[in-house]
Amino acid sequence: MLKGSRLCARRALGLGVVLAGLVCARTAIPAWGAAVDPVVVGPPGGRVAGWDGSELVTQGRESAGHDVSGQAGAGPVIEVDFTNAGLSPSHWILTLSPDGTGHFWSENPKMEQAAAKGQPPPAPVVDRDIRVSAEFAQHVFDVARHHSFFAEECESHLKVAFQGWKKLTYRGPDGQGSCAFNYAKDKQMEGLGESVVAVAETIVEGSRLDWLLRYDPLGLDQEMQYVVDGAGDGRLQEFGTIRGILEKLAQDDGVLDRVRKRARTLLARAQG
Repeated sequence: MLKGSRLCARRALGLGVVLAGLVCARTAIPAWGAAVDPVVVGPPGGRVAGWDGSELVTQGRESAGHDVSGQAGAGPVIEVDFTNAGLSPSHWILTLSPDGTGHFWSENPKMEQAAAKGQPPPAPVVDRDIRVSAEFAQHVFDVARHHSFFAEECESHLKVAFQGWKKLTYRGPDGQGSCAFNYAKDKQMEGLGESVVAVAETIVEGSRLDWLLRYDPLGLDQEMQYVVDGAGDGRLQEFGTIRGILEKLAQDDGVLDRVRKRARTLLARAQG
């Protein structure tokens, strides 16, 4: 059976039960280290408890095209551009520098539909700086150098389930290149794709947790169990990227005790 990274398909079932109906493939993905976290963007889409998030619906379009070309002059930069119209979010871009700093941006056209219906979003949009662990960043750049800075054919053309197009681009003073794949013909490249998707899903989960903390605290119980499960089987990685929200949950007396305990467990993982 072929291993492949899959983001969870989610749907919101009204305003009382948020982000329910988790449909996930339990694939084991090699995990890497953790790092520190900046803030998570606020809750987007929908009208909840008198709050209209319609002004945030266009955030993704305004942020699209986050330019990394200027960063390349100061050093190498790797960009991962992921697209799968069947997932939430359907499109995201992750950029990384060798020191682990980077940026994550996502868009979700389904947010507009949710806002129009007065429903919570299926997945919040994200547009923020991130930091992954030095070990993870080094692994990503090592793979890029081993594969000619991605200046090679990487798609296997095998008849496998569509997981999403992953376009990897390297820009730097030592070279440049780009390749895209659904399922890579090289095991190392496929593993890199799976790991980067797992990091992206972790970042998106951080935004979901932040939204739930503000607008549906009871929904945190089920969502945190999902996150803990994802940490165990590798579907979620680099928990330092969501350190901020985990620290909030670990210290918040207004959430369930088991939510605080799960947050502390994930923080311990982030600290290595």
